[in-house]
Amino acid sequence: MLFLHREEGQGLAEYGLILVLVAMVIFIVLVLVGDQISILFSRIQSAMPGVP
Repeated sequence: MLFLHREEGQGLAEYGLILVLVAMVIFIVLVLVGDQISILFSRIQSAMPGVP
């Protein structure tokens, strides 16, 4: 029983790594398609009459 390791901290570190990887993927996607999203919203806004 003395040689059994506790793995509580390891699980937290793995969740942290997953969170960082997901954030990096979201950031990269936004950088790659950010201009197209901006153009899309500009077209939607120009198509709506009476919206400044």
